[in-house]
Amino acid sequence: MAESMGVPLPGETALVTTALYAGSTHLISLQAVVATASMAAIVGDNIGYLLGRLIGLPLLVRYGERFRIGSDRLKVGQYFFMRHGGKIVFFGRFVALLRTFAALLAGANRMRWWYFLLMNACGGVCWATVFAGAAYLFGKQVQHVKGPIGLLLFVVAIGFVFAGMVFFRRHEKELEKRAKAALGDP
Repeated sequence: MAESMGVPLPGETALVTTALYAGSTHLISLQAVVATASMAAIVGDNIGYLLGRLIGLPLLVRYGERFRIGSDRLKVGQYFFMRHGGKIVFFGRFVALLRTFAALLAGANRMRWWYFLLMNACGGVCWATVFAGAAYLFGKQVQHVKGPIGLLLFVVAIGFVFAGMVFFRRHEKELEKRAKAALGDP
């Protein structure tokens, strides 16, 4: 739950470890592991969303210029969340750093709460089911695969971030125009 609120903790490792324990001892049911992880992810993300909504945007408006995030770039961020926020929240659940900050960013960028809740719940349940189920079914073998797959997903995520930065740099003015057209002026 804390990881989903924006605190960088090893939530995925805790989930896999608990599912491994459940699979090897059968003292905890897989359903209980999935339900607990899903609820913790959903509740934590909603707290993170609320924090982003209440203090995220004011902090970005006040201090964003120090990090080259002016009003035009803030508007582009809101535009991206308006257009692709559901995908960011859902798939962000499967990427370590994005899992930590997706809810905060969604709140700060004024994503509609009901849509955030839907995509967050779907992502949280899918994430918990996939990772806990794999650890439960495949036991210790998942530990051998988890490292390389996690590294691969991290490399793919870095690739997407880099490609996104290149795309943004090349199309920044066009994106600013689209954002202004979609959202209006401040």
